[in-house]
Amino acid sequence: MSPIAVKVIQFFLSLSILIILHELGHFIPAKIFKTRVEKFFLFFDVKFALFKKKVGETVYGIGWLPLGGYVKISGMIDESMDTEAMKEEPKPWEFRSKPAWQRLIIMLGGVTVNFVLAVIIYIGMAYTYGDQYIPMNSLKDGVWVMEKNIGDKAGIQTGDKILAIDDKPVETFNSVFIDLINGSTIRIERDGRVIEKEMPVDFIATLLEDEDKVRFLNYRIPFVIGKVPKESANYGSGLEKGDEVVQIGNDPITYFDQAKPLLEKYKGQQIALGVVRENGERANIPVIISDSATVGVMPGAMSFEKLQEKGILKVETKTYSLLESVPAGIDKGVDILTSYVKQLKKIFNPSTGAYKGVGGFAAIGNMFPDTWDWAAFWSTTALISIILAFMNILPIPALDGGHVMFLLYEMVSGRKPSDKFLEYAQMVGFFLLIALLLFANGNDIYKAIAK
Repeated sequence: MSPIAVKVIQFFLSLSILIILHELGHFIPAKIFKTRVEKFFLFFDVKFALFKKKVGETVYGIGWLPLGGYVKISGMIDESMDTEAMKEEPKPWEFRSKPAWQRLIIMLGGVTVNFVLAVIIYIGMAYTYGDQYIPMNSLKDGVWVMEKNIGDKAGIQTGDKILAIDDKPVETFNSVFIDLINGSTIRIERDGRVIEKEMPVDFIATLLEDEDKVRFLNYRIPFVIGKVPKESANYGSGLEKGDEVVQIGNDPITYFDQAKPLLEKYKGQQIALGVVRENGERANIPVIISDSATVGVMPGAMSFEKLQEKGILKVETKTYSLLESVPAGIDKGVDILTSYVKQLKKIFNPSTGAYKGVGGFAAIGNMFPDTWDWAAFWSTTALISIILAFMNILPIPALDGGHVMFLLYEMVSGRKPSDKFLEYAQMVGFFLLIALLLFANGNDIYKAIAK
């Protein structure tokens, strides 16, 4: 199966799960409070439905337009804009006839289910997989800045040890990227000195200039030979797969990032490469350094076990019992939500350039891996569920948060907004959502064309 097909299947499976559970969050309390639900649809059934069946008083179905889903609750001004029904006298089973506190619970049900679902997924993942991570303080000689222009923008150099971002210690290497995106200040250790720097306001815009280079940092790795292609000038030189380069000419090296400036020094010359073989033997191999300062080999990789043996880094695995996984899952859900809120704040600040990273359906689909991986699938589904929960609770008419806003006003003031006002508000919110949808998916199209 093609990678694109795998992404598409994961995307629609995840989206279907999230939509159905979100709408159940509205449906179940509506039924508990004896409120009639006329429709329950996965995807929108504009003009026609792919499938529908009436069971009791509710029509269940699948629409053809995969932009979301909905439950149509009697006596409620929603995306259906059924204003004719609202002109009739309120019926006991209608949404508008229920007490405000019941209507509030019905409207909060969807986002509550989305957040709870994410937490349940994180609990399950903690129990099933545990956490594997590289402690940031285990990086013996700091980080490797693979994209110098981005590193320069952030004020980070190869060999720096990243201590804290916004005065919060950076505990794992895995978390450093999102911390940098959300952060305002960074504390690093360089050559034994601790340096505090402010992150540039437009750092996110720099990252978005080439999204393939977002992960501009790595842990430092040795220079390992992967393969010597036949077209290489050094094919047959004696270099072998798995050789670790420890000396270039007269200069010793420990890490791959140290090789480039030395190769520049020796370009166009024949020199000896000092290598350590996989069996531990040392060898000096005569090689030709090209005019473009390359050896003509494909880089290899060193296992985490060997990296740990050499003291370059540590890999730690934390396992959880069923009871321990519960607080771990809750903490993960809260951390992800907090991080997303920080990112959203930057999106609404034009000077950060973060709005350029807003994506639509293509961006969401690309969050999934191109090979089937259940751990990645559930992790991505949990993340999207949290995003949907937060976006839906925003106080925008046509979203759950808009209805909640008007209900809270009613509960505090004792005055219910008029149906005509709610109709207009729903229309304004609908157009805002369409504009956001067009902007997000337009960004996807622009990025695809620009590439």
